Amino acid sequence: MASKNKNKCCYAQSGKSAKERLERFWSLFEKEDEVLVCINADPDAIACAMGIKRLLRYRVKSLTIAHPNEIRRLNNVAMVERLKIPLERLGNIKLGDFSKKVLVDSQPSHLPVFERITFDAIIDHHPLKGEPQAPFVDIRPQYGACSTMLVEYLRAGNLKPSVALATALFYAIKVDTQDFSKQSVLADGISFRYLFNVANRNLVKKFELTDLRRSELKNFNVALNELTYSKGRFYTHIGKVRNPDILVNIADFLNHVDKIDWVLVSGIHKGKLVVIFRCDGYRKNAGKLAEQIFAELGSAGGHKEAARAEVPLENLSLGDKEFTTNALKRMATRHMK
Repeated sequence: MASKNKNKCCYAQSGKSAKERLERFWSLFEKEDEVLVCINADPDAIACAMGIKRLLRYRVKSLTIAHPNEIRRLNNVAMVERLKIPLERLGNIKLGDFSKKVLVDSQPSHLPVFERITFDAIIDHHPLKGEPQAPFVDIRPQYGACSTMLVEYLRAGNLKPSVALATALFYAIKVDTQDFSKQSVLADGISFRYLFNVANRNLVKKFELTDLRRSELKNFNVALNELTYSKGRFYTHIGKVRNPDILVNIADFLNHVDKIDWVLVSGIHKGKLVVIFRCDGYRKNAGKLAEQIFAELGSAGGHKEAARAEVPLENLSLGDKEFTTNALKRMATRHMK
């Protein structure tokens, strides 16, 4: 394992060219290596893992992509299924079967399962946490998407991505930058434009639109029946839901309504109250509101325009009562001007 000082220079790579980074990355591997690429599966992580696989094709004996989390969002399921991406659950494989291990779009401190693994390479764009220890570390928090970094690696190696890989990388940059409405840098735009004519953009549109199961349509009916309006604010409580992602879909749908300043949608999933917040982020801060209401009861936070809270039901002291839309409204209005 590299020393701390060596790692410091590894993730302070602003002075290195993409070609130099790629050569250093390639130097880690040998022909007989069996490589494990670990991800916390989402579009950016999946696309990056596909990029690593392309970079190491013909350079190693085998490569396996594994993730510890369950892939539940339909957009992500559609991406994996339509692009036929081979993924394994991390719990189903033996770490000892692999001679080299790579972590991409994440850092060891992000998940306990990653902290227990010794990685040979770490590539990420999230804010630096601690001092990740690996022979090769490339962390660039200013980038909007980790996929942008993989595009730079591919281009440095003169490796043109396949349509499937380009589609995955293109979609990942769209998702992580929220169509460039979130933090991004010029490099994100350059990589996005490079992929534009290679990616199957019709397929990307299908990924974006695939976010509802037929069985979840009834939740919209409940949401609309329960919907309460007050002073430019929408409140609705759905009750028990099989997947909390439906609350996000409903909140985003209601956020399209004219002259609505706030949307709060709640539901109950696996013994927790889940609340989704939406606002325009202009002189409002959904993350702060979520913390003010729920931080002392559970986990809460987010961005100015979007936030989330999760609270164990026992912390709400409901007794025999059920949580309702009116209860959600009462809790929120105490903290809203």
